[in-house]
Amino acid sequence: MCSPSNLSLDFRILLTLKERGLGLSGTLGPYISIVFILLVLFQPTYHVLNSKEICKEVKEDPRLKVFKKEWFEGKDCLDIGCNQGLITISIAKEYCCRSIRGIDIDANLVNSAYWNLKRISKLVSTSSQSSIASESELSKRVNGSLEQSTVPTNEDSGLPQNDLLNRVSFQKENFVERVCPHSEEYDVILCLSVSKWIHLNWGDDGLVTLFSNVWRLLRPGGIFVLEPQPWKSYQKNYRVSETATFNYNNIVFYPCLFQEILLDKIGFKTVENITESLPGSVTGFDRPIFVLRK
Repeated sequence: MCSPSNLSLDFRILLTLKERGLGLSGTLGPYISIVFILLVLFQPTYHVLNSKEICKEVKEDPRLKVFKKEWFEGKDCLDIGCNQGLITISIAKEYCCRSIRGIDIDANLVNSAYWNLKRISKLVSTSSQSSIASESELSKRVNGSLEQSTVPTNEDSGLPQNDLLNRVSFQKENFVERVCPHSEEYDVILCLSVSKWIHLNWGDDGLVTLFSNVWRLLRPGGIFVLEPQPWKSYQKNYRVSETATFNYNNIVFYPCLFQEILLDKIGFKTVENITESLPGSVTGFDRPIFVLRK
């Protein structure tokens, strides 16, 4: 059944009316009831289409064009501030990491991320089975034995069933206030378009805590992929709360100093700006992305 947070607006309005005993009587009552039933029946189709649109949107994200497969392949990864999980899922799907965990402070976003994971995993599974079936049929035709052909399952073909579901996970978590277990380690940690919000909500101390926690969680030789928002972005958003305004007015560690802090104070060995010539930049994602090595 569809999650309430992912239902269409019209459907949620009618559902609310129904729950409150409104809108199903009078002149428009029968009409509303019919519309309600139709929306229930066709809601699954709506989500299948939305899943395909999500996959297209992720493929077109310009940041994925500058990521390298060798960073992630066979590695354990952490995505801080994963939002709805689209980049997290795409990294698992395209770059074959061993595991990747997305965390976000917003429980609603984490729920959406799990929903997206289930939908995309289903699409990938369906696509893989169709491809296997097509290849099997072609092979049988070539061998002249189409009549006795059978379609192999994922297990028969060696493809892991529900592979994305096994490798991707999401969790509601405040990364700044967490206690890092000594046993928890990652090869790659991503922090994309999140540092500004941590900075505004927890100030310079929160920013340093972010960088320090990343350092402690990375294995030797691990990489930290950081996409910091520029100062002009702070100037547009610092009025969102009194806390953000207070911290904004007391910031000493400006974004232009992040590289120096990470290298000289935190202890990273090298830093590289991988987006100096980012192809296909889109509004909001034309900022630098730094890759730091421990």
